[in-house]
Amino acid sequence: MKYGVNKQILLITAGTVWIIAGANILRIGIVTWLNSSQEWMFKIGEATVVFLLFFVLIFRRLYYKHTRRIEEKKETRNCPFSFFDVKSWIVMIFMISLGITIRSFHLLPDSFISVFYTGLSIALILTGILFIRYWWIKRKAILD
Repeated sequence: MKYGVNKQILLITAGTVWIIAGANILRIGIVTWLNSSQEWMFKIGEATVVFLLFFVLIFRRLYYKHTRRIEEKKETRNCPFSFFDVKSWIVMIFMISLGITIRSFHLLPDSFISVFYTGLSIALILTGILFIRYWWIKRKAILD
């Protein structure tokens, strides 16, 4: 490969992509949250459950999987998009498409979207922060 990035850039890119995705979903969640009349305390509880389910059962495992995979890379120059493997890219494209479809065709009520997107977004942002934190802690060792 003529052009490539090192492991540090892969970690920073992964963190940035997760944070940007989370921020965009949080924006959608907040907009629909403000347009819903459901009780706020109940919504906070539901969003917390969504956050815990996604972060503990899915995203934290993906974080460990991808940081380990990036750290084990032998190449000094890697494709800038290789912070995910092919399976993860396919899952990401599917999830984005599913979210757009559900919102475009109003398949779920805004009260569900607001709670689900808010909890999901916080889990995404926290996972992105974990990637950046890992890079920060390992930044000198990765260069060696």
